[in-house]
Amino acid sequence: MARGTRKTAVLKLGGVGALAALLFAGGLQLASAGENGRPATTAAAQTVNCPTVRDKLPAVPAAAAAQVERELANLDQEIARQNERLARQAVRPEGGPNFVDNAILGPLRSKRTAVLDRIEIAFNRIGAQRPDLEALATCSLNAPGVPSAVNGGAAQNGNGQNGAGQNGNGQGGNGNGNAGGAPRTVDCPRVDLPAVPAAAAAQVQAELATLDKQIAEADVRLAQLAVRPEGGPAFIDNAILGPLRSKRVAALDRIEIAFNRVGAQRPNLDALATCGLN
Repeated sequence: MARGTRKTAVLKLGGVGALAALLFAGGLQLASAGENGRPATTAAAQTVNCPTVRDKLPAVPAAAAAQVERELANLDQEIARQNERLARQAVRPEGGPNFVDNAILGPLRSKRTAVLDRIEIAFNRIGAQRPDLEALATCSLNAPGVPSAVNGGAAQNGNGQNGAGQNGNGQGGNGNGNAGGAPRTVDCPRVDLPAVPAAAAAQVQAELATLDKQIAEADVRLAQLAVRPEGGPAFIDNAILGPLRSKRVAALDRIEIAFNRVGAQRPNLDALATCGLN
């Protein structure tokens, strides 16, 4: 199965006054002086640490391949969604000390259990031996700055599409083209930013996570099309790439506003909204 390629965004940090910054693909850690000389900190966002599934599967029969790919895309979408929540939690904390366990990791385990069961059923339905994937449902948290391993690019999971660590630096799993029903993936420009002021960094990181979630959602739609084709020749443009562009325009605009709000020069990110297909 051919592999598409995703590009990696670079999030560079800058600040006014004393600034110590540490940036990784999966998180952001900052310490800087406040406006009046008082220390001000921006918490780093953690990412979910889920076992990869693709590398634990036996050989996938051709008749089950499209369904399995769809479910692997679903797993990656959930990782992207929860990483976005963790990024926003770093900006606006909510809940008590058990919030992450109860509101993020617990529901994520339940969703992964359902998806993994569907993968097992896909094998069983065509008479292949059903794999036992139950142990792969439970996730924990990475330390700040550590990216999430994913199934779409498990061999290159050190870099995220937009610095949030969700999507990997290669679409090793989702395929390229339609051979054998293999789904295609979206190809979006990386978001290269100028130095991000410390006061805007957490918001920018949250929006980069949102961009990653949007990509993961679009990839799931494409995986579903490989299983159950629908629409005419313009369906992908009208139902996937068009709406994705609109969502990216909004997220990129929020990044620009985050710069502008703290008095920094507003970057022009309009050209990064349009995606194609791998």
